[in-house]
Amino acid sequence: MSRIGKLPISIPEEVEIKVDNNNVVTVKGKLGTLQQSLDPCIKLNMEEGVLRLEREGETKKHKSLHGLYRALINNMVIGVSEGFHTTQEVIGVGYKAQAQGQVLELALGYSHSIFMLLPDEIKVETITEKGKNPLIKMSCCDKQLLGQVASKIRSLRKPEPYKGKGIRFQGEVIRKKAGKAAAK
Repeated sequence: MSRIGKLPISIPEEVEIKVDNNNVVTVKGKLGTLQQSLDPCIKLNMEEGVLRLEREGETKKHKSLHGLYRALINNMVIGVSEGFHTTQEVIGVGYKAQAQGQVLELALGYSHSIFMLLPDEIKVETITEKGKNPLIKMSCCDKQLLGQVASKIRSLRKPEPYKGKGIRFQGEVIRKKAGKAAAK
């Protein structure tokens, strides 16, 4: 049995799960609705507020899909009930971040500002305090979408290893290199 796949998924009372004939799982909660199509080799059993996934066989493919779909459905349940959040820091002299609705404007030391249109599912907020680095806070019910957008924002100016300037996740540790002066 897959160690991840055999774990039960506890379902909060405000979350509703439906499976249709085409093996599409729909999870509905207070923060939104998410859908995921399942492989036909995975079956869902729902009993007393607990969801369990069972696989058809013992092949390597079935075992890997068992753990994968259990993790995806668990993330969907957590997303529609609690949501996911991420915070990024913009570090560098003159670097700025500003949100206007679903458009994120970034000044990252290039000759032009970068405007990024975010999906409607993501709620974005920027915090700029004097003497501190600007912060980009994002929240969404879809963990995969949130991670993808956060990764795209980070890729616009990755933290460099000498001074640490760039966009990084809050709490992320960047290994810094010694400069030329350390070689003497």
